[in-house]
Amino acid sequence: MLQASGGMDWMIQIAEKMLRKHPERITFLAPLTTFFLTVMVGTGHVVYTLMPIICDISLKKGIRPERPCAVASIASQVGITCSPIAAAVVSFVIISNANGYNVAIPQVLMVTIPSCIIGLMMAATASYRRGKDLDKDPEFQKRLADPELHRYMYGESATTLDKKIDGRAKASVFIFLGALLIIVLFACCQMIKVDRGGESVALAEAMGIPKMNLIIQIIMLMAAAFNIIFCKAQPKKAVAGAVWQSGMVAVVAIYGIAWLADTFFGNYMEELKTMLTDLVTQYPWSIALVFFLVSVLINSQGAVVVAMLPLAYKLGIPGPVLLGVLPSVYGYFFIPNYPSDIATVNFDRSGTTVIGKYLLNHSFMMPGMICVIVSTIVAYLITNVFFSDYFASFIG
Repeated sequence: MLQASGGMDWMIQIAEKMLRKHPERITFLAPLTTFFLTVMVGTGHVVYTLMPIICDISLKKGIRPERPCAVASIASQVGITCSPIAAAVVSFVIISNANGYNVAIPQVLMVTIPSCIIGLMMAATASYRRGKDLDKDPEFQKRLADPELHRYMYGESATTLDKKIDGRAKASVFIFLGALLIIVLFACCQMIKVDRGGESVALAEAMGIPKMNLIIQIIMLMAAAFNIIFCKAQPKKAVAGAVWQSGMVAVVAIYGIAWLADTFFGNYMEELKTMLTDLVTQYPWSIALVFFLVSVLINSQGAVVVAMLPLAYKLGIPGPVLLGVLPSVYGYFFIPNYPSDIATVNFDRSGTTVIGKYLLNHSFMMPGMICVIVSTIVAYLITNVFFSDYFASFIG
């Protein structure tokens, strides 16, 4: 509904203005924009409008588009573990609370947001001089010599700056941000402790506030309704938009894989527990490798949390350790079959962002591995070294 009301266009315009103002820094700014867009809306499918703009700016500036495009695509998915309304974060909180680790959404974000930003900036730094410059790349020069390909690459500009944004579109953004703020306030109620009959309980429990997954659904549905009533957003236009269509494709593509994986892990839970017990008992952090490998197969961070987190708690892994390795649930860049990665390859008119001949030698492998490894290490240090006493105080 945010896209149908035009609010998404305004957000993309703001991001585009920043990128066009500093084109020489696009390798660092592009992943930050896609990251924070995902953090705000809870899905990486909002970047499809921004990605052609990133490609266009870098190409016109003479920067190899692979450099910002690949890390920006990675950033659009990394932001999921940093969003207060994403399924992965909410599922982590609900499952952790059910297993005695009373952590709230703001506490999760205090770990994942700084760690993922550091990981992304490391990936962007590694990408800054990646590959040959366009004037020294023989493949690009060959494409440039073809008049038809030259027109295809430089003939048009991808932009949203020519779109007129009215007051209703801007109002829809403020409605959405207000809904997001209310959700965060409800989440904070889980952190505040009050005395009830001599027992210390969370304020949310004392007030009878429902679980966060229900709160998020209720508030977001209300925000969608307000967009229809006050901003004249048309449901037909929402269904025809890129966010809805890409999301539905992802649902269909991922649901079967996630169902298969859940069935498999559910059936072999005891065998998996026996196999992993010795390893995770000696090295609790090694559960990050399991999360990553399962994510490669499942293609959904939320599904990895739902399928594997209960097993991790049954293995006796402490909650702070699991929070510290939460960034490792993103591994589906490893095999480049996710819609955002495929779309990025198609958006790059220069042909520098590629899926290699051997499948795994693709443009997203290097920034993806650097980002996930660095983010996981930093998150683990934040949770288990710097904030160990703080987070321990919230364990029931």
